[in-house]
Amino acid sequence: MGGFLNTLGQKLAERWLTLLVLPGALYLATAVAAHTLGYSHALDNRLLIHQISAWAKTPTVTSASGQIILLAAVLAGAAGAGLVAQTLGRAAEYLVLAADWRSWLWPLRRFAQWRVDKRGLRWDIAHTKYQALRDQAALTLASQGIHVDHSERDTAYRALVRIAEIRPDRPTWSGDRLNTVSLRLQEELTLDLARIWPSLWLTLPDAARIEVTNARADLTRATSLTGWALLYAPLTLSWWPSGLITATLACAAWYRTRTAADTYAQLIDAAARQYAHD
Repeated sequence: MGGFLNTLGQKLAERWLTLLVLPGALYLATAVAAHTLGYSHALDNRLLIHQISAWAKTPTVTSASGQIILLAAVLAGAAGAGLVAQTLGRAAEYLVLAADWRSWLWPLRRFAQWRVDKRGLRWDIAHTKYQALRDQAALTLASQGIHVDHSERDTAYRALVRIAEIRPDRPTWSGDRLNTVSLRLQEELTLDLARIWPSLWLTLPDAARIEVTNARADLTRATSLTGWALLYAPLTLSWWPSGLITATLACAAWYRTRTAADTYAQLIDAAARQYAHD
């Protein structure tokens, strides 16, 4: 029992260090650089080194008690920044997946409805083009026995699924990707995923459960990058390189969220189709 608790404590400490403290410490370092350099000396490394050296020589920092207090303050600040970023990431995940967007407050609901309508119009146009190419290819094959080159049709299909696999019902691609799984299971297998999922989860073998859990954790980590981007954004007001960091994090969050949502949706779909009969 003691060995298990020690292992559990080590894993929790490792996760706390990896997910909160290290990214938070990097954020604090960036905030210090932004405060010290500003716009006029944004890339002046000498000024930054000189200022840090000056701080390091102060009596408060050179004393043992001062170093302990400083270390505690840095750890607390880094962990606090990490918690804020994770909270913002959770909010971003809620908005991105938008499972219950029709129950949101009026301003958000109206914006979500506008997004759904706009994406639906784009999907209708792309679907009409793709369907016309399919019908033309089928007609040519039936009347002349000739297979039409499918490269244009494939391009049209990729343009269609970049919007959504089925007509959009949610304001984001990631939300629609997960919603598509539920709709197809309902249509093809008459399975209500929301209703059967708790029972299905209990019957999944450990390997499948681990894969689904890891995919869900990847989605959470991806959306947490949005939280970090939101934290770095205000630093741009005093230090322009922070804008590059914010843009990089935002792009990474967008790409990783879509990728993680797609992987998670595929695993849920596969798990339901393979194990729902149990």
